[in-house]
Amino acid sequence: MRLNRIVLSTVLVVIAMVAQVSVLARLHLPGAVPDLLLLTVLGLAIAYGHVGGCLVGFGAGLLADLAPPADHAVGRYALVLCVIGYLAGLAKPDTGQLRTASGPMLVVIGAAMGTTLLYAGVGSLVGDTAGAHVGLAKLVLTATLYDLLLAPFVVPLVMALARRFDRDPLTEDPTGGFGGSALRTRPARTRNGGGIAPQRGLFGRAKAVASMPRGARR
Repeated sequence: MRLNRIVLSTVLVVIAMVAQVSVLARLHLPGAVPDLLLLTVLGLAIAYGHVGGCLVGFGAGLLADLAPPADHAVGRYALVLCVIGYLAGLAKPDTGQLRTASGPMLVVIGAAMGTTLLYAGVGSLVGDTAGAHVGLAKLVLTATLYDLLLAPFVVPLVMALARRFDRDPLTEDPTGGFGGSALRTRPARTRNGGGIAPQRGLFGRAKAVASMPRGARR
């Protein structure tokens, strides 16, 4: 990944993690907790593609594994978000612009359900049954509902920021060319004929005057 992508992804993931732990986790909603970190990963994955989504998902999941009050094995959520980020990145449009909002919403639904199921499956392999008393069906339903309600405010914003900071001003010209438009000069026109002046600048003007007949210099 490029440096600007790494910096933006790190900032967004940290902000999402802090907001989720300090605000969303304290709402005590029934069932699952709204996963702001997952929505941030989905927005970046759709903008950057499957490779970027895989890397961002792994880093975000590892941060969630290490941040308190995490009570599960380290690497569990990193594995889940790595897989989800890779799959969500496959939905990146070839042109980079989304035509409808139905595509990201379907990605959010599939990711919310897949994250919950995959997280529970990995937990059963390591002997973690902390969510068994809540019920897997209730967790899947509430996680999907909460993420869908939060997605219209998070995913488009993350994608817009990713596209905004992914541009390179040194190689991209808003007029469609390479480099800045200040480097271009328009051809000068003479006073009488409207033709293009072959010589410009102080040196060119002095040379033109020197080549004129003596009588015409006055």
